[in-house]
Amino acid sequence: MPAADKKLERAPRLSADDWARGALDLIAEDGVAAVAVEPLARRLGVTKGSFYWHFPSRDALLGAALARWETVELDEIFNRVEAVEDPRDRLRELFRRVAHEVRSHTIYSELLKALDHPVVQPVMQRVSKRRLDYLMLAFRQVGMARADAQHRARLAYAAYVGFLQLSLQLGQPRLHHDEFDAYVEHVMATLIPQG
Repeated sequence: MPAADKKLERAPRLSADDWARGALDLIAEDGVAAVAVEPLARRLGVTKGSFYWHFPSRDALLGAALARWETVELDEIFNRVEAVEDPRDRLRELFRRVAHEVRSHTIYSELLKALDHPVVQPVMQRVSKRRLDYLMLAFRQVGMARADAQHRARLAYAAYVGFLQLSLQLGQPRLHHDEFDAYVEHVMATLIPQG
């Protein structure tokens, strides 16, 4: 077939969400600093012109990626556990679901390293506030007084962040699957009041 008759192969058309997902992949793999237009375009198999169709800057892409992560992190997880009627069971389900969101843990850990970035900081503040508010409400629903529920929410969130720091940033040995599940069960038994 003559070259003139061959159709030019075009790169797939990417949406802004495709770029945001690609940026989240880079954050999970190499941190916030790894989010750069040209390497991401190569990775996605498009030119950087595609990027500028959707975003005016790298920070705009980073903002879109973090907005996507924030929505998935908060809305999807919280919505899934809300179907559980008993408040203690709901807390247990929340702890179990969150414990096994490995990619999310990695992204969160990388974002903790970049708290001085002006795009990252407000997202992390919102995510932390919503998580703490959710935990406080959950502990109130199991019958704890307001001050106790607030303290327990902080303790639960500090356990989560601390475990991520130990595992992902300080390089503590990874727990085997059974050990990790036993750890999560211990945390639930410690933090969730019995009925």
